[in-house]
Amino acid sequence: MLRRLEPQTHPDLLVGTETADDAGVFRLSDELALVQTVDFFPPLVDDPFDFGRIAAANALSDVYAMGGEPLTCLNIVGFPDKQLPAEVLSEILRGGASVVREAGAVIVGGHSVRDAEVKYGLAVTGRVHPDRIWTNATARPGDVLILTKPLGSGLLCSAVKSGKLPEAGLTEAVRVMTTLNRAARDAGVGLRRVHACTDVTGFGLVGHAFEMAEGADVTITLHSGATPLLPHTLEMARAGVLTRASAAARAHIGDRLEVETGVEEALAGVLMDAQTSGGLLLAVAADDAPALLSMLRAAQTPCAAIVGEVGGGPGRVRVV
Repeated sequence: MLRRLEPQTHPDLLVGTETADDAGVFRLSDELALVQTVDFFPPLVDDPFDFGRIAAANALSDVYAMGGEPLTCLNIVGFPDKQLPAEVLSEILRGGASVVREAGAVIVGGHSVRDAEVKYGLAVTGRVHPDRIWTNATARPGDVLILTKPLGSGLLCSAVKSGKLPEAGLTEAVRVMTTLNRAARDAGVGLRRVHACTDVTGFGLVGHAFEMAEGADVTITLHSGATPLLPHTLEMARAGVLTRASAAARAHIGDRLEVETGVEEALAGVLMDAQTSGGLLLAVAADDAPALLSMLRAAQTPCAAIVGEVGGGPGRVRVV
């Protein structure tokens, strides 16, 4: 769709839509740039308070993925007020507000519409120094890729909705989805040598790694066996539970995706599957990886694992 629209150009537009990055960045001065993003979706869990927390953490993540600091948020709401009591919406907004406060940002307003189904999210404005922006298009050959949250959130939510997994099976996934990527961002900023970054959300680990590979014209190799997974994830994938995003990612990347013979099909599907409020995927020089891993573990991010590396060659992803 973006190819059908006239490209947006401005001398102070530092990051636009060209590289499918996580947020836009607009320079205000030599020392300050705005980071802007918006994200909202229908409920993934039944508890409205948890849904609000998950949606807010997910929206804030895009600012962290640019190396930025969230400042202000606007609520975005779709709500069937004739079918559901107002208390449901109050709990959603209360959950979102709790995570925004944890991020050190403030909600300054928002907009709501009547809708056939519930939808909630945030438009977020943050700040970053113009010389310290992280993008998804600047990974370098020789970099390693570090992931800060385990995979499986989208699949597990689907499994609970379809009755294949009890609600209790989502406990750890909810904890991970409501954990801000703030600590991961702070660790990367502390290292000061992050080459590229994205957060792993709707396009899955493979899809977002492909955006990094295409943006920098490199080949990314992902190690399936080294990728942390949430409890029950592989079990559910083996039972055939995957979101539509898994097949969509495979179809979109096409022959630029190579899955090595011997990689279990269910595990490959997990790597392509949609995540909600997933972790950061950080590209750093191999020599800097031990320091960043140490900082992430000290910050108690949900995980800190090397899941791949960057090599030369055209934009491709290999799963081994």
